[in-house]
Amino acid sequence: MEAKPYLKEIVLKRDEVSSFDVYPFNIPAIQGLQSLGFHQDVTFIVGENGSGKSTLIEAIALSMGFSIEGGSKNVQISTHDNASRLHRYLHIIRNYKKPTDYYFLRAESFYNVATYMDQEIGDGNNPYYPPYQPLHERSHGEAFMQILTDKLKGNGLYIFDEPEAALSPSRQLAALSVMDKLVNGGSQFIIATHSPILLAYPNAIIYQLDEWGIKQVKYEDTEHYMVTRYFLNNHKQMLNDLLGE
Repeated sequence: MEAKPYLKEIVLKRDEVSSFDVYPFNIPAIQGLQSLGFHQDVTFIVGENGSGKSTLIEAIALSMGFSIEGGSKNVQISTHDNASRLHRYLHIIRNYKKPTDYYFLRAESFYNVATYMDQEIGDGNNPYYPPYQPLHERSHGEAFMQILTDKLKGNGLYIFDEPEAALSPSRQLAALSVMDKLVNGGSQFIIATHSPILLAYPNAIIYQLDEWGIKQVKYEDTEHYMVTRYFLNNHKQMLNDLLGE
């Protein structure tokens, strides 16, 4: 039996939800959620702003024991408490074998996690993470890449929420390469993203969240791919239409 996927499936305990008319259960994608299965390598969750993808990825992470702000399972910080109740209603189906590495990377709270790590690791002599250059001495994107290249060790379960937020297109391509090495090193990724570059990872499952619920789609059928492709091929006309020129 294969070790991956470490996280096989989530199931919404619908009979325990008192009302689907209140947040977060009134989000269309959550209203229709029964269960969601994950690819052994990479699963993407996509959707427009407000579609519920970050709510869902947060609930998955909290169900797995991560802090709401992200980091490894050793990082348990909370500078704000605005998590939805969704994680309390998820049944987690795991594989028999546990990963040896865990990380929840959340773009909006990465600054707080970086502060925690810099304070904990201190002057670089801490064996927890050698060699270590303080994350706040690097740009946002460089700090993200340092996590990918230095912190993640493989044989891991990695949950990312919009990791492209700090990355240039070229760095997103570099991140794809690092992801592939980690996948080949026994890792599983679950990623909420807007990036058509990251979404191109081969053979991944892509779930699209919208006003009709959740459905699995092909890369070429995602709005991210279609809009980006159309814009690049017709940018002058689109700008004329948008800007009224």
